[in-house]
Amino acid sequence: MVDLVPHRPLEGVQASPGLGLSAGPVFARYNLRASEAVLPRIAEALGFALPQTACRSANLGARYALWLGPDEWLLLCPPGDTLGEALRVALSGAPHSLVEVSDRQTALIVSDPRAVELISAGCPLDLGLRAFPVGMCTRTLFGKAEIVLWRMGEAEFHIEVWRSFTGYVWGVLEAAGVS
Repeated sequence: MVDLVPHRPLEGVQASPGLGLSAGPVFARYNLRASEAVLPRIAEALGFALPQTACRSANLGARYALWLGPDEWLLLCPPGDTLGEALRVALSGAPHSLVEVSDRQTALIVSDPRAVELISAGCPLDLGLRAFPVGMCTRTLFGKAEIVLWRMGEAEFHIEVWRSFTGYVWGVLEAAGVS
């Protein structure tokens, strides 16, 4: 068996001085699709209820759940967390889909007073606080890349992006920050 080492697309990359752009934390990631009937089982395994309001997030400690659709969530937890196994056991025999996507995506953090301006360089959404409050998350486009955008604070965003588009998204954010 071949032991694969995950590719870290931003390893060694530094943002321009004064630009609040960085590689995000390493997470284990799961795409979960499940019906309302099994939500109590999921809540028990997760430690908290999945968000049921469109485009919202919930968490307990370092475990996060982002609502992506009426029956779809992106779950994030630290590497080595037992969440995946706990969910497999809890959902045994129930119709669901649980797919580990840890190596598919990576995270970028934009934590800058100009965060809305920087992200707006590639994203068509209204990112004002009234339209996109803290805790909101959604799938959207950033230029030519599909991302999951999650507002962590007034001037802090977490971006989940497919690894193959990480350099592209980083580059657009960098260009917006120096122009």
